Amino acid sequence: MNMNGKDIKVFTGNSNPVLAEQIARNLGLPMGSSTVKEFADGEISVSIHESVRGSEVFVIQSTSDPVNKNLMELLIMIDAFKRASAGSIAAVIPYFGYARQDRKAKSRDPISAKLIADLLTAAGADRVLTMDLHAPQIQGFFNIPVDNLTGISSIYPYFQEKFENENDSVVVVSPDLGSVTRARNFADKLYKRLAIVDKRRPKANESEVMNIIGDVKDKKVIIIDDIIDTAGSICNAAAALVEMGGAKEVYASATHGALSGPALERLEQSVIKEVVLLDTIPAKKETLDKIKYLPVSTVFAESIERIYQNKPISALFT
Repeated sequence: MNMNGKDIKVFTGNSNPVLAEQIARNLGLPMGSSTVKEFADGEISVSIHESVRGSEVFVIQSTSDPVNKNLMELLIMIDAFKRASAGSIAAVIPYFGYARQDRKAKSRDPISAKLIADLLTAAGADRVLTMDLHAPQIQGFFNIPVDNLTGISSIYPYFQEKFENENDSVVVVSPDLGSVTRARNFADKLYKRLAIVDKRRPKANESEVMNIIGDVKDKKVIIIDDIIDTAGSICNAAAALVEMGGAKEVYASATHGALSGPALERLEQSVIKEVVLLDTIPAKKETLDKIKYLPVSTVFAESIERIYQNKPISALFT
């Protein structure tokens, strides 16, 4: 493909090669030829097997588990392309790790998301394309353009079709106060009412439900969030919606399915009927029948095309 007089090349690390191949296929491009492997001592080795001089290079790499290994692969690949005289380098990060460490929650805390932004810029990235940053203000940590896509546009058509004949019987739920904006946007697209789970978090990866704001009695509810990690919060919220709120059925959806530690076991034992995720993070080898993955390759491919045709990406979501 040739846009703006320069060719575009797509490369991938080892975090999500299937998604990268789907994006390249949607763009009508071959996958760039490269090898990313480890030496015996764990150091990462990157080899680029074709010329990228003057090319617009996209490096597709989610910084998901193993986070630090995938992050180092991305940084070293960017450095390799910079030294090979690539025209520009875009880091396509469907899932941006460390995004939850975006502020000082207590004294002497690091702001790791800012450090990652600095590392990407120092390595040679000219722009970042990602989806549903945990905190949208992380875009301000960068001194290069950051396009933050929204996962809602890929999720809501599924639920729109699923509940197309149901009106007042479905309620969208925000699992906490921090996710209200996302849930409200989702509810607006589905023309559904909104409820909020009021919870507190005693420590990381733990939460306690304090109250439910809104009427969910005898309703089918959809909990919408940006990430499901250990699944403790979303399972506690689901249980409270049934036990305290009297909800009839509970569905859960998130952009990123990290599914760490006890997540699968918790989801299996929970009252949640179905979990809908996007494939920004590849599915675990062991999964559950109640988990469904929706593709994001099309929206990333179209975003890439719009960037290099100098067209606005916002048109994809309005």
